[in-house]
Amino acid sequence: MFTNGKTNGTKKRDMNETSQSPLRFNGSLWCNLDIALRNIDQVYSQMVEPLGLTVIEWYILRALYEQDGQHASELARAVGRAATSFTPILDKLQHKDLIQRRPDPADRRAVRIHLTDKAKESRQRVMETADQIERSIHSMIKNGDYETFKHVLAVLQEIAPEQTR
Repeated sequence: MFTNGKTNGTKKRDMNETSQSPLRFNGSLWCNLDIALRNIDQVYSQMVEPLGLTVIEWYILRALYEQDGQHASELARAVGRAATSFTPILDKLQHKDLIQRRPDPADRRAVRIHLTDKAKESRQRVMETADQIERSIHSMIKNGDYETFKHVLAVLQEIAPEQTR
């Protein structure tokens, strides 16, 4: 599906070789995570583009497939976005006829986000793309290392700023 390394004529590197290769910037966690995130984001972008979606739109649909009818603020948190910058993304999904905004019957100030029939019909393709990406990444990392990697990601996702002081 995709490979790690440059494709401009230089040798492609197997992910299992990373333990022998030094990380960039003297092992700086932030710099190396940022580089890895940008690389993975490009991979995801290429994979979801045929679906007519951006990566964040794809994440939102996946979150709604797990639980339809979420509050916009809950949905923003679920996909790691600030609620204040979330409205334009929802506008685009609504324009594509993939979501509907409906008032929350229990709280007139709140809005719930629901999948449209069109989005529900796309579920299989969206989830197949997710599985395909996951399998591709998993195939590049030794099985034991992959489980450790997922554990480290889970820990990093739970870090609160006050924990690092």
